[in-house]
Amino acid sequence: MSKFFKVLIVFALVLAAVGYGFWRKNIYSKEELKLEIFGPREAALGQEVEYVVKYKNNGDFRLENPSLVFTAPDFSIKDDKIFTKEVLDAEKLGGAIYPGEEKSYTFKFRVAGKAGEAKIAKASVSYQPKNLSARYESSTTFTTIMKEAPLDLEMDLSSTVEADKSFHLKINYFSNVDWLLTDLRVSVDYPAGYSFSQSSPKSFDKNEWVIPVLNKNQSGTIDIVGQLSGSLDEGKVFRARIGMWKDGQYMQLREIEKGARIVKPTVALRQTINGDANYTAKPGEWLHYEVYYKNVSDKELYNLVLVDSLEGDLFDLGTIKSETGSFRPGDNSLVFDWKQNSQLAYLPMANEGKVEFWIKLKDDLSRLNRPELANKVMVGPAREDFVTKISSKLELAQKAFYSDEIFGNTGPLPPQAGTATTYTVTWQAKNYYSNVKEAAVRATLPPEAQFVPGKIFPEIQTAGLTYNEATREIVWNIGDMAAGQGLVSNPLNVSFQIAVSPMSSQIGGTAGIIGQAVIKGGDEWTEASLESVSPALDTASLSDPILIENSGIVQPKPN
Repeated sequence: MSKFFKVLIVFALVLAAVGYGFWRKNIYSKEELKLEIFGPREAALGQEVEYVVKYKNNGDFRLENPSLVFTAPDFSIKDDKIFTKEVLDAEKLGGAIYPGEEKSYTFKFRVAGKAGEAKIAKASVSYQPKNLSARYESSTTFTTIMKEAPLDLEMDLSSTVEADKSFHLKINYFSNVDWLLTDLRVSVDYPAGYSFSQSSPKSFDKNEWVIPVLNKNQSGTIDIVGQLSGSLDEGKVFRARIGMWKDGQYMQLREIEKGARIVKPTVALRQTINGDANYTAKPGEWLHYEVYYKNVSDKELYNLVLVDSLEGDLFDLGTIKSETGSFRPGDNSLVFDWKQNSQLAYLPMANEGKVEFWIKLKDDLSRLNRPELANKVMVGPAREDFVTKISSKLELAQKAFYSDEIFGNTGPLPPQAGTATTYTVTWQAKNYYSNVKEAAVRATLPPEAQFVPGKIFPEIQTAGLTYNEATREIVWNIGDMAAGQGLVSNPLNVSFQIAVSPMSSQIGGTAGIIGQAVIKGGDEWTEASLESVSPALDTASLSDPILIENSGIVQPKPN
């Protein structure tokens, strides 16, 4: 055989080997691995969703070293953290995918997004068919559309705003999401010409507020005060949005906008309560409202109507009194019209008029996040929102016992002159509506009483309760008290022992146990000083459930 034919035969064998390898490589198609995702077509904010990734090997080849990657939609949350993807390696997939084999894997997490947003889940499986060196990958996607979020965001803003005059912009939010929302942010975009003055709660950068936690059925309000300048009849647009931060990522959940038109001032409004323009109200008291209106326009005004809209559940509306106003219970408003108020019938330029009414506050306001009163006053295009804060209420109950299970008192009962009888004094402190700073209770002992060292219960209060022998004063430094602290579900008590040795001059009467106790603290919400007094106690004012007659009258010492 010639050398030429030998070379030709070798060349043909090489071509055959290459062709066989090419054929082997292309007899497998990645379409033979069927990959699907099953999930919800729609989802609501915070809803826990379940995606099922299913694959089936419809080919004749064993697929080796498989790996499944599931990529969650943007801003998915699992265990209160951003969940991006999960990888199942060959070991978790059983080492290989055999011909005809079918398996499914489930992924659960929560989704977040605004209404109408498309949330895309992705899945891919990579593998190596048996006896082939190449790796293949099959992939698929599934789309979920976000439904309208059960998270409300509203803007309370008058449609007309007087130029360069302070007005209130309120952002109200409410959650009906079946999920505890955390790390929320509310932000506001102001139009050109707006000047920020203050807000409640306070904001460090004037246009963003942090909501650490928002439970289901919980609401809140951001009250912003500012001024707006611009041309008359010029329209201004305010925008507000609420979103969530997780692991450095931000997801906007809702956005709203509302416009206001700048108008020329016509009437200036001001208000006093009980003669004070900056009054701080207290539960259960009567309030005397005086609302003043002044013509600041360049013309005389006729036939005006003034409306006071009282907002909130804090007013006892059944007590409202006014000689010239008509109360409308449907919208909790008091209407003063020009037919019953002569100054509203005719108001010359620069002249001022007044309307007034009386109303009582409820005695028990329950637990309130932001205890305040709102009176929205409107006269024609003029509107003023007057907000009055309500102080928290501190209470102190001071009681004395002879029979108790804390210390076990000793000595004669009724008490005897010259002989010591011990009593247990209990202080119970309560704070109702807002946080109180640096609360403390003070009381002074009468001459016949002595503080018994070491007799303090519970022990956790030992450091906070002190006695000064020089001044005979007992002080309980409570510190900061949260709203609702000391109430039934969260009691705050301290007990201590007093030894009373009546004097002979007190025979036939009573001996003092402890003087009046006074609790004081600073209201964090109103910045007002709070105080409550509990009466002094003597041997005849015990709180024992069972006492013999005259058990508090001092007796002579037996011979």
